[in-house]
Amino acid sequence: MIRRFCTRTLAMVSLLAFSGLLAAQEPEVCAPFRDGTVDSSLLETMLSAAREGYLYRIDRGTSQVSFYVDNKVSHIEGHFNDFQGGMALKTGDHADGQTMVMIKTSSLDTEGLVIRNMIKGEQFFDVEHYPEIRFISHEFHWTGSDTALLSGDLTLLGITKPVQFEVTVTPVNGTRIGKTQKILVKATTTINRFEFGMTGLSTLVNSDVQLSLTVEALKYVI
Repeated sequence: MIRRFCTRTLAMVSLLAFSGLLAAQEPEVCAPFRDGTVDSSLLETMLSAAREGYLYRIDRGTSQVSFYVDNKVSHIEGHFNDFQGGMALKTGDHADGQTMVMIKTSSLDTEGLVIRNMIKGEQFFDVEHYPEIRFISHEFHWTGSDTALLSGDLTLLGITKPVQFEVTVTPVNGTRIGKTQKILVKATTTINRFEFGMTGLSTLVNSDVQLSLTVEALKYVI
């Protein structure tokens, strides 16, 4: 009886220790997506990439996430200061890899207090009720030596729609992706804000919004 109890206890301790080891090994780029909304197989792709040496984590200090929209009299530009994520990125012609980006909407900034408050308000990003914007990719297709199309799902104001980014990937101080320690990624797409329920001032502000990411990403290995 005592031996059986000790055996079970040892097994439980070993399991807890193993679980703690996995948590310690997990790339921190995955942490914001561990809430059940992202398929576990996609997170495993990121984890495998970190083990194999082709996961790149966004460096927020040298990266920028921006948006651009026109109204009847001017051009509005804004950017987000708080975002994180990464890319599991291989070279080759095959569609491979995984990209995840999470943006905190409350970090939105633009020139002019009135415009900033308006864009953060209920008619646009509604940062009080929708604190995050997420992009989860489902395909990365190389179209050239350094160009690609990145397809995935964008979740904005609680609405998820498919989008496609045009992407340029440049190795920094390295021979090629997977070997270099840093990559520069530029990605752009245009969305219709009405499709995401962002219908405020429809007669004054254009429906098309350009999203732009200029990202430096550093290799992350476990």
